[in-house]
Formats: sequence, C-alpha cells, structure tokens
Amino acid sequence: MTAEIASRTKPARDDLWVFGYGSLMWRPGFEFIEQVPARLIGEHRALCVYSFDHRGTPEKPGLVLGLDRGGACRGVAFRVVAKRREQTIEYLRSREQTTHVYREVMRSVWLENEGRDRVSALAYVVDRGHIQYAGRLSLTEQLRLVRQGHGRSGNNRDYVLSTVKSIEAQGFRDPKLHQLALMLHDDATLHR
Repeated sequence: MTAEIASRTKPARDDLWVFGYGSLMWRPGFEFIEQVPARLIGEHRALCVYSFDHRGTPEKPGLVLGLDRGGACRGVAFRVVAKRREQTIEYLRSREQTTHVYREVMRSVWLENEGRDRVSALAYVVDRGHIQYAGRLSLTEQLRLVRQGHGRSGNNRDYVLSTVKSIEAQGFRDPKLHQLALMLHDDATLHR
C-alpha cells in the first residue's frame, strides 16, 4: 500500500507512530505506511548527546541530537502498521538504545496534515542523568566535537549535514543547527 493511499485510511488502533527529529527523518530503517510532518511540544531538538558509538568513540566523542526539555520540535511522524509494531520497536531499541542515553517514551505529536490530528508517538528523549548528556554547549564546542566525531555509522559532519538537509526538505529551519551546518560547509571550502 502506498503512503498516499494509506493516509486516506483510518489508522488501526494498534498502529505505531514513531517521531523522528534527527537521523530517523532521513534514514528511518524500518517499514512504514505513512509519513507526516509533525510537531512535538514540550521538548526541543538539541545537539546535547556525546556520541560514543554511532558518530564517535569514548576517546573522541562526537555529538548527536536528543530531545531535551522545553520548547517544541518539528520533525516527522511515521505510521507503522500494527503487525510490524513489535519488530519496529525491537529495531529502534537496537539502534537508539546502544548506550541507554535515551528514554523510550510515548509523546503526543500534532500531525501537520489536513486534520491537524494528534497522535501518541514513540520518541527517544535524552536522559539528563546519563554520562553522555552534554547539556548546552557553545557553538564552538559543538563544532569541535562534530569535526572530530567518527563512529560505526560514519562521520559526525555527515550526520549534521544530512539532518539539516532533511529539515529543509520538510520546509522549515532549525536556526542553531543551520548555523553549525554553515560552519561545517565553510570547513569543506577551506580544505579544498
């Protein structure tokens, strides 16, 4: 079933919604039947997680996104058919919970569709008590960490730039992330 057709059908009660705000927007890695721009209120997107695995190492950490307290976050809500619910959750746990820096929670998100529907979606919120929680870092420190970060999923620079590209494709901007991306683009120009 195509996403367009699926969006016209009423979701089953046990369908799973997943909220993506970082790499899940551009590389979900699971099968879904619908994707809709969405907004989560109460948490915001922030480069607030030291990456010791996917985009860095404990010796040379990178920096990845987390949902942190306060504000709002625009992203993408993916609808997964009920029969794939458990399989999708298992996949997301193996991907997002390698070091348990995130808390797996259900959050209300508002779909930016014709009906402005509210759904309950699975989201990964940063655990502020975890050793990998970076908190608010200066732009200079973010740039330093992103430049050095490289882990099993690749270099940190590509992660940031791919996320910014995905945000732009959704038709909005994230001012702080866009500012960092401009600095990373300047780096590439300097090293040519």
